[in-house]
Amino acid sequence: MRKLLNTLYVTTPEAYLSKDGLNVVVSVNKQEVFRIPIINIEGIVTFGYMGASPGLMKLCADNSVSLTFLSPNGRFVSRLQGQTKGNVLLRKAQYQLVDDENVSLHMAKLMIAGKILNCRNILRRYVRDYGENEEVMEAASFMDVNRRKALRTTDIRSLMGVEGIAANRYFEVFPHLILQQKGDFPFSGRSRRPPKDAINAMLSLAYTLVTNEMTAALETVGLDPYVGFLHSLRPGRTSLALDMIEEIRAYMGDRFVLSLINRRQISPKDFLYQGEKGVVLTDNGRKTFLTAWQSRKREEFVHPYLNEKIPVGLLPYCQAILLARCIRGDIDDYPVFIIK
Repeated sequence: MRKLLNTLYVTTPEAYLSKDGLNVVVSVNKQEVFRIPIINIEGIVTFGYMGASPGLMKLCADNSVSLTFLSPNGRFVSRLQGQTKGNVLLRKAQYQLVDDENVSLHMAKLMIAGKILNCRNILRRYVRDYGENEEVMEAASFMDVNRRKALRTTDIRSLMGVEGIAANRYFEVFPHLILQQKGDFPFSGRSRRPPKDAINAMLSLAYTLVTNEMTAALETVGLDPYVGFLHSLRPGRTSLALDMIEEIRAYMGDRFVLSLINRRQISPKDFLYQGEKGVVLTDNGRKTFLTAWQSRKREEFVHPYLNEKIPVGLLPYCQAILLARCIRGDIDDYPVFIIK
């Protein structure tokens, strides 16, 4: 199993990245503030527009370290990819399957049905742990119905319609899952660009981080993250990574955000309200979020299909391996990740 290394998160917008030998150097106002050997990290995520030196970019590419640039508010800007990895025959098989409409629909249905089922399981866990709640129980039943509908759809457009309806219902009852600081974290549904409240700001950042890690995982196992089954092809869009995070976003994203609030690890003072520009994490809030994120990635659980104990941070990698095995024909079908 692949070793889980660290991701370096550079949260200071004025930071500039460069290299010194085999070290990554972070400088602010031309003063060095941090350095780390390149062999100790598997990825760099930097928030801001100061950028990185060409030498640092080459160091990352040579050592298979992903370099991702996000805006200060956490929106994706660009990603540096080194030499393409993997077996060309695997990618050729991937492209052939994507071109087959029946196969693409089948894979998309599995992933969306897995997403809906995981949302249902999160709601059911709430009922199991905190007692019956009629609205939450009704929403969980609604998830069940729509999971079956998703598996019966005959085209991508209908599948996306079912997914949208299920997602709306799930987020309608999401406030019930907030057990602490309820008055401080109002939530009236998913909003993205811009996020209209603190919960949406955290969800968007969590999904961005999961997508970045799924992209790196797909490249590691030799798959093309830009060619997917569900999301349409678009220059610069990691369509397959977006497909793959559907089944894990509830586990890695939603539960993480809920735990931050319910454990009082984050508070309203960690957010900046910008009116029509939405809500963003402050510098301290972002550091709190990312520190907890790194800690969460190190927690272990038993993968339901592999039946192995793995760190949460390796879940994207495990699912990428399973998809590669499916594409090669080593297993009969793709085993989506389902929360127990």
